[in-house]
Amino acid sequence: MTPAPIRRLRAQLQRFHHVVRGRHWFPHVPLALLLGLAGLSLLRAELGTHWHDYAQLLVLNASHLQPKMLPSLLIGGGMLTMALGLLWRSRLAWTMALLLEIVGTFSLVIGQHSHHDHVLLAYFVFVLVALLFSWRQFDRTSVAASTLFALTSVAMLLMYATFGAYYLGMDFKPQITDLVTALYFSMVTMSTVGYGDITPQTSEAKLFTVSVIVLGVAVFATSLTAVIAPMVSRSLQRIVNRKGSRMKRENHFVVIGNTSLAINTWHELARRGRPVTRLLREAPEEGELKDTDYVVGDPSSTEILREAGAHRAEAVLAMLADDSENAFVVLAVKELEGHARTVAAVNDARHLSRVKLVQPDVVIAPQVLGGELLAMLLSGEQVTPDFVMQRVFQQVSEPAKPS
Repeated sequence: MTPAPIRRLRAQLQRFHHVVRGRHWFPHVPLALLLGLAGLSLLRAELGTHWHDYAQLLVLNASHLQPKMLPSLLIGGGMLTMALGLLWRSRLAWTMALLLEIVGTFSLVIGQHSHHDHVLLAYFVFVLVALLFSWRQFDRTSVAASTLFALTSVAMLLMYATFGAYYLGMDFKPQITDLVTALYFSMVTMSTVGYGDITPQTSEAKLFTVSVIVLGVAVFATSLTAVIAPMVSRSLQRIVNRKGSRMKRENHFVVIGNTSLAINTWHELARRGRPVTRLLREAPEEGELKDTDYVVGDPSSTEILREAGAHRAEAVLAMLADDSENAFVVLAVKELEGHARTVAAVNDARHLSRVKLVQPDVVIAPQVLGGELLAMLLSGEQVTPDFVMQRVFQQVSEPAKPS
């Protein structure tokens, strides 16, 4: 069980994140800046302060470039490009940034000779760890963004393979003497077709060919997944969430969970003619919720809550069986910055104080009342409506405002 100080610290950090509107800029903006700075640092360390002249030469007349300059240009330039993708929270950009960071770190480990190389290596490791810890935040897989960065990744790999094959042309049989032949060899190798008409003869050429095959498989697989996955996901979601008629999700109630309390609350609200949207973790059986507006997904995900209209709802009722999940739902609703009131159900009396830390508008704890109410009835004590309302609905007081 998590210690109480850690829980309080976590709740305070969540509150601070909400106050500073962290969801709009953290962690994707700092990571994009860190990645862009890593790319610039690598270019300056390997190519000097005039690295942009070499980048221009790569575009205009690549035949004048030395082979040793090509990896640094492609890795550093790729980091600068993927930094833009991180600003969009693109999952593909995160994947390619992670791959570039690993390759850049490996190249620094092999070639470090000075104190500055050690500092740059430590910085690369820090950025790599930061990317790994923030992978959950990069979950956007829009077709447009994924296609853009997939094409960028393929283009960068193609440049690496083509110019590398051209520079090492004397190490192949037959020799590669022009860019067209180098492009042909690159496409055949990247696609793993391997006609065998051009073969590497030296150790350097063989290692280069292996790198092209490995990177080609990785980039093509990642790019295809990033482009196709959003389209497949949307199609599946439309199938899962298909309904006869979807109501307008505004000034309604969002009931989350499939517990007895959630089901009864939904029935009572619907019986009174109030618009209700149910949010379920798993899809119901066919025909089980006929003519009912519902959404399937992770209740603590802001995207799923937004799809259910939680930011425009009159109230959001977190009535899951797990009290910690109800607390996380309340925090996610607050991140949406809507006007909805939040109601959190508590199933275990030991969790009551913890749920109150996230400051829902109302905490409903009907099961907590059971033992006390039964004892009062058996003891002949008077049970008043005010007492029941006070015990069932644990109103959370507003925090004191600083003077």
